Amino acid sequence: MNRFTLLFFISVSVVLNAQNFSRKDSLQGSLRPERTSFNVLRYDLNIKINTDKKIISGYNDIFFEVMENTHRIQLDLFTDMQVDSIVFQRKKLTYTREFNAVFIDFEGSLTKGKQDTLRFYYSGKPLTAKNAPWDGGFVWRKDKAGKPWIGVAVQGTGASLWYPVKDHQSDEPDLGATIKVAVPDGLMNVSNGRLLGSEKLLDGYTRWDWEVKNPINSYNITINVGDYVHFGENYNGLDLDYYVLRENLPAAKVQFEEVKPMMDCFQEKFGIYPFTGDSYKLVDTPYLGMEHQSAVAYGNQYRKGYLGNDLSGTGIGLKFDFIIIHESAHEWFGNSITSSDIADMWIHEGFTTYAESVFVECEWGYDKAMQYINGQSNLVRNDAPVIGEYGVNKKGSGDMYPKGALMINTLRHIVNNDAKWWRILRKYVEIFRHQIINTQTVIDFFNKETGLNLSPVFRQYLYYKNIPILEVEPVENSFRFRWKTDVENFEMTFEFIYNGKKYRQTATNNWQQFSGKVDLVKIDFNSRKFFYKK
Repeated sequence: MNRFTLLFFISVSVVLNAQNFSRKDSLQGSLRPERTSFNVLRYDLNIKINTDKKIISGYNDIFFEVMENTHRIQLDLFTDMQVDSIVFQRKKLTYTREFNAVFIDFEGSLTKGKQDTLRFYYSGKPLTAKNAPWDGGFVWRKDKAGKPWIGVAVQGTGASLWYPVKDHQSDEPDLGATIKVAVPDGLMNVSNGRLLGSEKLLDGYTRWDWEVKNPINSYNITINVGDYVHFGENYNGLDLDYYVLRENLPAAKVQFEEVKPMMDCFQEKFGIYPFTGDSYKLVDTPYLGMEHQSAVAYGNQYRKGYLGNDLSGTGIGLKFDFIIIHESAHEWFGNSITSSDIADMWIHEGFTTYAESVFVECEWGYDKAMQYINGQSNLVRNDAPVIGEYGVNKKGSGDMYPKGALMINTLRHIVNNDAKWWRILRKYVEIFRHQIINTQTVIDFFNKETGLNLSPVFRQYLYYKNIPILEVEPVENSFRFRWKTDVENFEMTFEFIYNGKKYRQTATNNWQQFSGKVDLVKIDFNSRKFFYKK
């Protein structure tokens, strides 16, 4: 998910938090035995898109390994789509459907350790997005020449909206995927990974074959259909490929130059690009953007900022193309490091929003970076916890973007040693490269690497809607202070300036008195380093 959805989530978060979760939610979001009994090894998707009727037809070969003896598994496909047949060892399997879950029964028991393949034939008219990427679905548009221009975005809604899949973030195909898509002659499909080639079929269609060699999240598998032209280069050993509408080629050649300083920055701070074997791509899309792995969706209209606006309110956001920087940062945070449940989506969005300020710091220095990231505080609503509900496909508050980033910036300044901080952050990215983790994994890592007990800090920012409040009271010629928090045993640093001198204090939930003599009225508690309320 992308930060441009922030305002949308703010507007609906209170309503969603009050909802009662249903059997449908549980079937989509939980890890039932029918899911945990097998591990996906590979998807081989082979489909045809009828652009006039807006119909998809084809199949997905699902390679899997049996983790526990079972005779039944769950795959997922939205009810808008028809199950034509499911074939295993040349025999059609029986199945039942419950909401978007497809329960498949095998004639005999599948034995633990066995690897096998089934072919899932399907067809239908997939859900059309009303306003992608805020809601999931297909986008069917025309370019200026009147040719079809098609994209899809399904994060949160579910990849099973358009193809049969084990639709849970906890299981990525270990060996990658192939995406073979036939479209009318004169059009091209661009998907994840590298282009293997194309084949002209006999019915007026051309099939475009793509292969991903790395594990990939199911919502990241994508298609982009249009009259695309390609350009690119090898930059310091990394293939940069761009697929844009013919009409956008001149603008793209200028705008996409920003990719190179971005790659320099992110590879310095976060380590090597995680999907070198699959290349890096930007693809013109008929919606604003999405972090589709190795095929990043771009729809920012070749403007700086967020469609020409600066969400931070500082003016600094107009120095760069928000979609290029934000969505590309997801290659490290979200695509390479993935949360096992979307309740922990802050692991994607908090770090990615923080990465925006990292790019600002690389290009324009620390002071501008602090100005930019603190501009995010105007977007924080403190309306609900950042952590969502587990097992029901429910994200937390849209605060996961700005509050998540501001929490990470706070951690940096608690550490108070930039050389150490950048080592820790890069180690985090490299250790969990291509892994699926949860919030506790993140907390344990930062506790160990910093040598500090940061657990109460993480819990306050993530599991409660309120940020820490610094309470300050005058005491004789000085003052006393403490943190007011929802969690117990909270400890965090704060800074203040008095008579031009900077003071650094560590406060707890208990009252402590400042040792010096000061005039409380003349103290400046404003800090760009720590996110709290006084």
